[in-house]
Formats: sequence, C-alpha cells, structure tokens
Amino acid sequence: MKEDIFDVLIYLFENYLDNDGENYPDTDLITSELLDAGFQQPDVNKAFDWLESLADVEAITTVVSSSFRVFSSQEVEVLDLECRDFLMFLEHTGILSPANREIAIDRAMALKDEDITLDKLKWIVLMVLLSQPGDSTAFSRMEDIVYDLIPTSLH
Repeated sequence: MKEDIFDVLIYLFENYLDNDGENYPDTDLITSELLDAGFQQPDVNKAFDWLESLADVEAITTVVSSSFRVFSSQEVEVLDLECRDFLMFLEHTGILSPANREIAIDRAMALKDEDITLDKLKWIVLMVLLSQPGDSTAFSRMEDIVYDLIPTSLH
C-alpha cells in the first residue's frame, strides 16, 4: 500500500489531534513513531508543514451572510463536482461557516500533489473544524459524517 501525506495526517489526527487538548508528545518522538510505523520522512515533513499552516490560519470574518461561492479554475481542477457539492452541503446544513469553508478549500489546495477525493475532503474539513475554536457541535456532526455514522444525502 502506498502511504502518502494524507495517511500521515489521518494517523496524526486519530492518535494525537483528537485527544481533547491533552499534552502532546515531543515532535521528534512523534516523527520517530511515524517513521517506525513505515511512513516516509518527506511525507512526515509535509504533514507537519500542512498542520503548521493550518494552525497559522487567522480567523476569517464574513461581512455578507447571503453571498455565494464561485470556484476558480484551479480549485475545479483539485475539487471535483462531488467535493464542491459536499462543501456547499456542509455550509447549508450549518456544519461549515463560510469562513471555515474557505479554510477547508485552502487546505485542500495545499495538498496539490494529492488526489482529493470526497473521503479526503471529509477528513480535511474535520481537521479544519478541530483547529477552529468555538463550535464543538459542528465538529461532532462532521465527525459523525467522517465515520459514516450519519448519511450525507437524503434519498
């Protein structure tokens, strides 16, 4: 199985990031553990860079509440129709704010070497919501979606 940066991010999320703010081990210790688990050094470095960039994102404030989003041609290349529809679904159901939607798009675009599937986008959104303070309900709802505990479409 080909491991990549996204696998490293999921590993970090499941083992370290979703532990309610407990003390994290030293970065060197985590890196060593990741390498022992079979991840490649370049992927580990890229994952840490990605998470650091996510932590550095400043809060975006929205001025107009009734705006709509037009995706750029670069975003359309990375995010297929299913992914773009899913982002709009999350926004319309109140899981994503317009500001968090923009952060999720930015973080997806930062993974330019990755093939962004719907499943990967779900994880990206979950990590974005974890990084943004204040809305534990949205995070919980998204966590249910990621782990397939609730459907994301009506039939």
